[in-house]
Amino acid sequence: MGAEFGSRSGGQGKISQWLRRRPKDTAGDDRAREDLLLAAAAAGLPLAPAAYPSGYRCSCDRIGCPTPARHPVSFAWQTQSTTDRGQIERWARHQPQANFITATGMVHDVLDVPLNAGREALRRLLAAGIDVGPVAESGDDRMLFYTATRGTPEDEDEWWPCELDCHPETMDEHPGLRWHCRGSYVLVPPAKLPGDLDVRWVRGPEHPLPDPLTLLETLTDECARVAGEPQQDIAAWPLRG
Repeated sequence: MGAEFGSRSGGQGKISQWLRRRPKDTAGDDRAREDLLLAAAAAGLPLAPAAYPSGYRCSCDRIGCPTPARHPVSFAWQTQSTTDRGQIERWARHQPQANFITATGMVHDVLDVPLNAGREALRRLLAAGIDVGPVAESGDDRMLFYTATRGTPEDEDEWWPCELDCHPETMDEHPGLRWHCRGSYVLVPPAKLPGDLDVRWVRGPEHPLPDPLTLLETLTDECARVAGEPQQDIAAWPLRG
């Protein structure tokens, strides 16, 4: 967990408690999990139930599931996603093992980068005094930067796709920086992954969502450094809005 998050929010204690709970304390786990989900919804992140690990497989029982424990349980997840407290409480209590996804492109987008690039980018951004919103680590390989969305302008003609736009079916095409916007989703903490991995907050959802463009250059620099490739000219990319 980032020390910066802990110094600015009492949410650190709840997150740490959830991660440290012993398996027998299932009631405490459920309460802490529900509190964290409700905090995300209160910050405006629309949620919907997702699959969860079943041993080393996915709870969906699909043979060879390509994204075990990382996908919604309903094909209607975009319309199902909600911030309604009562609905989220019902889901959390009736599906105590379920992960949750948050649909992007409605209120927020997510810039999804390799973990090593994300950690260094976060250090640089905070050192430079740049406002950084919620940040999560996903498993042992990705970091998620939550930002305001640029994918839902009032005038549909004002929306242009970006070559970084990522959808569930194109994840493998974006090994570096992925931009989750309309039609995409990410797991929201707390979530469990196969192999005893998890998705956890580094900076909680109480942090305001920044404009993605304030983070993009630093994230791109670090992704290029980690990949060992020359930096691309982000000015040439067709950004939204």
